[in-house]
Amino acid sequence: MQRIVVLAGGIGGARFLRGLKRAAPEADITVVGNTGDDIHLFGLKVCPDLDTVMYTLGGGIDEEQGWGRADETFQVKSELAAYGVGPEWFGLGDRDFATHIVRTQMLGAGYPLSAVTEALCDRWKPGVRLLPMSDDRVETHVAVEVDGERRAVHFQEYWVKLRASVDAHAVVPVGADQAKPAPGVLEAIAEADVVLFPPSNPVVSIGTILAVPGIREAIAEAGVPVVGLSPIVGNAPVRGMADKVLAAIGVEATAAAVAQHYGSGLLDGWLVDTVDAGAVDEVEAAGIRCRAVPLMMTDADATAEMARAALELAEEVRG
Repeated sequence: MQRIVVLAGGIGGARFLRGLKRAAPEADITVVGNTGDDIHLFGLKVCPDLDTVMYTLGGGIDEEQGWGRADETFQVKSELAAYGVGPEWFGLGDRDFATHIVRTQMLGAGYPLSAVTEALCDRWKPGVRLLPMSDDRVETHVAVEVDGERRAVHFQEYWVKLRASVDAHAVVPVGADQAKPAPGVLEAIAEADVVLFPPSNPVVSIGTILAVPGIREAIAEAGVPVVGLSPIVGNAPVRGMADKVLAAIGVEATAAAVAQHYGSGLLDGWLVDTVDAGAVDEVEAAGIRCRAVPLMMTDADATAEMARAALELAEEVRG
């Protein structure tokens, strides 16, 4: 049985995983999920990326927006607002609240986030092993300038409240340098046959996972093909604010620049979209095998084809 490890953020990672399960139905898939987007709201621990993967693969996601629960209502949010309790800019739905209540109760009872995530997945049965990158608290903060004042805000405030409408001057995964990989993460990487980077944000999703000491090193030393799919198509992010946060770390928003940012010491193969076929030679000159294939996740078939192309490139790299 093929053992695949996938580093995943939210919507893009979750949708790619759905295609991967279709492309490799017999594979043993372990997902290392980003927890740098985690935030405490209304006294509850919210893990947006873990939940997006869990809901998407478990059949409970709001398909249109790609996050949150299907058939959601917002009575609790409305009542909190009536009491003057914020923040109002973050939309937790009633069904979603239940997940965060269970998680927060279990964490309060002393269970680590990895055990809590496993318990939540018992209900959703996503068909993959979902692991948080760390049981330790890590929060991605973004340095911005608003009304002439420079300050750091939580990534969720930057993305959801400010809608990435201002430049990001720096991106810092606070706490990552002191964090340890969650139980099972390093073991899964060591036992993997292939490691995949889906078209998730290279800075605030995959980059945050790689910032946890030991994870990048384990991938580089695993001795198995590491293949990524570009989240940049035609010099623009397919969705999200990757261009803003890439600029904050001095990386151009191009398919080739993101591959070079990961580097040949980590990445063995890289898929770019057909519109970026001109970047193939540049990526290969950097020591990374590269192919141009369609990378738009327009439907389940297209996404499965992307996953197959990534696995085929991994085999090609393996030689």
